[in-house]
Formats: sequence, structure tokens, C-alpha cells
Amino acid sequence: MKIAFIGAGNMAAALIGGLLKRGIPTADLYAIDPSADARARLAQQHSIHTGDAVDASLGDYDAIVIAVKPQVMKTVVESLAPWLRAQLIISIAAGIRAADISHWLNGYPRVVRTMPNTPALIGMGVTGLAALHGVDDTDRALAERVLRAVGEIVWCDDESKIDAVTAISGSGPAYVFYFIEALQRAARQLGLDDEQARALALATFTGAAQLAAQSGESASVLRERVTSKGGTTAAALESFEADGIGAAIVRGALAAHTRAIQMGGAFGKQ
Repeated sequence: MKIAFIGAGNMAAALIGGLLKRGIPTADLYAIDPSADARARLAQQHSIHTGDAVDASLGDYDAIVIAVKPQVMKTVVESLAPWLRAQLIISIAAGIRAADISHWLNGYPRVVRTMPNTPALIGMGVTGLAALHGVDDTDRALAERVLRAVGEIVWCDDESKIDAVTAISGSGPAYVFYFIEALQRAARQLGLDDEQARALALATFTGAAQLAAQSGESASVLRERVTSKGGTTAAALESFEADGIGAAIVRGALAAHTRAIQMGGAFGKQ
């Protein structure tokens, strides 16, 4: 499995690091980025070959992972067209539809769109994937192998569901950080220092998430088990409900979903 990366930013570096840990030889990985600093950083970090522009050498690779900003995606994708043979195209760019990538590549059908999230940087991400009809089982297995290098994967049978993935897991880490920040503020108001507030908030969130992941019970059942009638947890949850926090979280995720759809439409019109 030989994989080329267009873009040498944090997510590309995370994928490359994950693939190397899974036994992919450095000689089978290649990254292209116009930034000399980005290339030097990646070469120093992972000792792989790098280049500054796409060329015929891309024909030697099984997959091309496009990891660039959405704003430059069309230009980058169009530059690949002359060098495509039978490579699988894997996009990790937010808001860019697979159909638009195929269109920019003159109808090239072997495109998988993915939406990873930032915990991929420590190998604990989750990625949603959707494929065009030209992607066969071998291509799917290749895409899975690449994205599993940084965490779990979820296939979507309809690409429109990637916008939902973006709203839930793509943007989701920010929601978690937001809640952690609030817990830390509460801890400080209760007289704990910054170090204590951070330790308690992070360990509570990490432990609760692991308990939910490892338990066969639903989150609602786990919540109920912590909540004694008339107790401290019940008082907090009643306050949350009075303030509509649960409904606000849902509305926020739906707003993210709407924005993801808008971005896809805007970038597709380029």
C-alpha cells in the first residue's frame, strides 16, 4: 500500500504517524506541500520523502489523500487530473462534496470523502466515510486501512450524512472542550485552584467517557445510576434542564449541520 498526501498539516501528519505505527514502510509514504517549513517539519517528524508539487510520480501510488484547506481544494484537485491512473482519492477536507471532487477531475469515479476529528492527532479519532459509486470493495478496504490508523470509522451509505458526521463528531470535540471549560470555571468559583480545577474536570470527563464506551448500558441509564433522588447530582441536572441546556446542545449541533450543508454548496459552486 503506497500512499501520497497532498498537504502536510497536522491531520496529514497524524495519519502518516498512525500508518507508520501500523507497519507501513516510510518508503511507501510521500507528502507534497508548497511550504518548505511544512515539508521540513514532516520529514523531521516521520522521515518520509516530500515534494513541493504534484507530478507524474503520483502514478506510483495506490491512494492520494487530499489534506488541504477547503478554500484551495478545487485548485489542488484540478492539478491532479493529468496524473490519475487508477488511484483512490481520499478527501479529508471539510465541506467538500465527493461529487464536486469527481467533477473537478473530469468525472473520475474513485473518490471517498471522509470527516475525521481532532482526537485523530493522538490516535483516538473517529471518522465518517462516504464513497461514490465508482469505489469498489478493494477501494473501501484501502480507505478503511488509512483512516483506522487514527481511530474508529463509520461508513455512511449516503454522502449527505457526512454533514451530520461533521455536526456531531467533526465539531464535537469543541463542544466537549466547552463543557470542560465550564466545569473548570465552576471549580474555581468554589475555591479550587487552576491545577485542581483542570485535573478534576479532565479526569471526570475522560473517566465518564471511558465508562460509557466500555459499558453495555446507554448514557441515560448511566446518568440515572449517578443521580440519587434529592441529591447533589439531581440538583445540578434540574438546573441544567431549567436552563434548557440539553435542548441548546441539540440546537447547536443542528446549527453546525446547517452550516456544513451551506459550506458544501458554496465550495461546490467554485
